[in-house]
Amino acid sequence: MAALLRSLLFALFQAVITFVFAIVALLCLPLPARARYRIITTWSRLMVAGAESICGIRYRVLGAENVPQLPFIVLSKHQSAWETLAFQIIFPPPVWVVKRELLWIPFFGWGLALLSPIAIDRGAGSRALNQLLEQGRERLARRYCIVIFPEGTRVAPGRRGRYQAGGAWLAVRTGTPVLPVAHNAGELWPRDAFIKRPGLVTVSIGAPIDAGQLTPAELNGKVEDWIENEVRRISGSQQPS
Repeated sequence: MAALLRSLLFALFQAVITFVFAIVALLCLPLPARARYRIITTWSRLMVAGAESICGIRYRVLGAENVPQLPFIVLSKHQSAWETLAFQIIFPPPVWVVKRELLWIPFFGWGLALLSPIAIDRGAGSRALNQLLEQGRERLARRYCIVIFPEGTRVAPGRRGRYQAGGAWLAVRTGTPVLPVAHNAGELWPRDAFIKRPGLVTVSIGAPIDAGQLTPAELNGKVEDWIENEVRRISGSQQPS
């Protein structure tokens, strides 16, 4: 019952803050991209802080010393909505590779559109890869980090999705180092679940992988092996508060 009440209170907090920041995001439209980022991502910081203070979801970061100088590409496990918020705090200014349809969501999508995402039409086949390469090169040249979830969608803890090679392909084509990231956020903030449980999320950042001497398939395989092994190692590491 306590978890349900906490989750209800957080949902109310989220609705109010999201509405307010949707208006703020529209007012930020004339500002430079980095200024928009600093203002709009205050929403993410408030969401993570609210998840901690209301729902009891704390987090720790292992391997923070592995984060290299910009630019780089993050290839991460995707279990929850939590990491899409927290990565904006953990990493330097990131841009996201997202489904184009996400930008159409009222309030949330409006703010996301102002953060220079790489919006891909996944039904476009090879044209989607060209979009990824063209926009990815431009964002890397502007010294952003690019965050990609190779599985493409949220996957429940204990399960593994098919790792798509688009992120590895971008890294190889641009000669950009890859940072593999594992976490267990789905154990506390599950996919498509209203109730959130208190505990500790562990985010583990691996050593950068040089994409220069690898094929996309080889790089994708190395990333998948590291992430899945690390997820198994940290799984269950959360402890209720």
